[in-house]
Amino acid sequence: MNPVTRDTRRYPEKLSLAPVKGAQPIALAAATLVVLIAGIGGIMLWRAYGGAPEAERGAVTRQLQARTVQASEQLVEKTKGLEATQQESIDQLQMMQEQLQSMRRLLAAQQADTKRLSDQVSTLKDSIDGLRQSFASTQSSEQAAPAPRNRSIRARAHASRGGHRHRRNRS
Repeated sequence: MNPVTRDTRRYPEKLSLAPVKGAQPIALAAATLVVLIAGIGGIMLWRAYGGAPEAERGAVTRQLQARTVQASEQLVEKTKGLEATQQESIDQLQMMQEQLQSMRRLLAAQQADTKRLSDQVSTLKDSIDGLRQSFASTQSSEQAAPAPRNRSIRARAHASRGGHRHRRNRS
């Protein structure tokens, strides 16, 4: 005998068990099929008469979509508002920078004028000091020799008066 092929004639107990094992899977499959059909039928009946959860799901989905649309519109509006505010801030910053540059130019011009005026004041001060020194030296030289000059002026004045008297007397 070939060990690969089995001889079923020798083992009669195996022959009697084979039809029993073959019938059980069919019965098991049939029972499973009946349970599945009953479950599907029950679910269909529950959905048909139990308040239609799919309609509720649809309403909930529409509400969520409406909220999403509303939120996105609000985000768009807020974004536009932020863009406008940002542009205003940029415009104000540019205007302030222009004003700052203008103030810097005015300050530089004012500093130049102040320097020019300071130089002029310094020049005038030097001129006044020179005039004071000149005046002081003139006064000191006049005070040193006023007597002879005054005497000569007085002497001339007396002499001319005396001469006028003589002339008046002659006439």
